[in-house]
Amino acid sequence: MKILKQTIYILTLIILVSACNNQPQQEESIQEIAKLKQSEISPTKPEKISLSNDQLNAIFLQYQQLTNALTASDISAAKISALAVETGAARINGGKELAIAAGKITDAKLLQVQRDNYALLSTEFIKLLRKSGLDQGELYIAHCPMARNDKGADWISHTKEIRNPYFGADMLTCGSVTETIAGK
Repeated sequence: MKILKQTIYILTLIILVSACNNQPQQEESIQEIAKLKQSEISPTKPEKISLSNDQLNAIFLQYQQLTNALTASDISAAKISALAVETGAARINGGKELAIAAGKITDAKLLQVQRDNYALLSTEFIKLLRKSGLDQGELYIAHCPMARNDKGADWISHTKEIRNPYFGADMLTCGSVTETIAGK
């Protein structure tokens, strides 16, 4: 009986020690996810950004929310933001393809499908952004070479900090800024 108690004690001690050794990594992951969730609620804006086209400017706010939702791997929030982008894009000149891509994100049931369609949406948004330009501030075109099965994909960011919407917490800092679009 004494040997059984000692064995149970040793096994319990081993389990506790191994659990404690994993805690810093788990704690770091939990903190990173909490930051992503918080950024969905109140995205940081280092400076005022104003697109030249008012309708595109309104859609950009929803685009930022969509980017944050995908970065946080939040399918539901991505659907809501994509629906807002779709609604706004359908009303602007040249926004048809943007609206179609947003609609595909809204309809998607899988996160990876949302992210694949986000690449199409971002490509269309970047085209419209380059056409209209900015009145104020700077936006950054970021690129992840590993997105879409190593085909690569871009997105628009309001900061130089890389927060990858194509991989979220799995590869949060994968990518680089490839272009800066500055206001007039």
